[in-house]
Amino acid sequence: MDADWDESIRQLREQATSVVAWWPQRTPFRSSLYNLTRGRIDRRPRYNTTQLPTLDSPWQDTPSGRYFGWRCRQANYRAEEFAFVVEYVVCPHCKIGWVDKPYTIEHLQRRGLAAAGLAALQQEHPGVAWHTGSGHMRTSKAFWAAVGRGVLGSYLPRELCEHVERQGGLKPDWLLRREGLIDQGS
Repeated sequence: MDADWDESIRQLREQATSVVAWWPQRTPFRSSLYNLTRGRIDRRPRYNTTQLPTLDSPWQDTPSGRYFGWRCRQANYRAEEFAFVVEYVVCPHCKIGWVDKPYTIEHLQRRGLAAAGLAALQQEHPGVAWHTGSGHMRTSKAFWAAVGRGVLGSYLPRELCEHVERQGGLKPDWLLRREGLIDQGS
């Protein structure tokens, strides 16, 4: 590993909170159609992770290819190579966030990219307790202990709240009101 390579990784870690390109969840037309029909007509695109765009930014935030309402935070090494990705969702009602399926490509592991990406999510969502949506593999327990130190929730495994569904992501407010999960005035 040369000094230029180490410098590039250091810059990528530092850019986690400042240089993030966002790709919207839905288009205005699809959002209107979904809300007007109360979810009966759902034409939201279903991307898988290989179909997600690579935005012109070191860090990007796009819809998850796996679950509706979930997002992917991704680091792009030298703008052409995927380096790190994690899926996440935040429940604004419970002030709980879940991260799932973090992955760093092998030759960039243990360089702080995952810690930088997770720290950026914490900074963007202050006061949120962070957990994982699935259990921890035996080999990853040390990782979760290290990145969870000092974090509200400590990335401990926790079931999703009633406002969030695994396949549906964060439920829309009208559905939460109908199910009695939030007040009618909210």
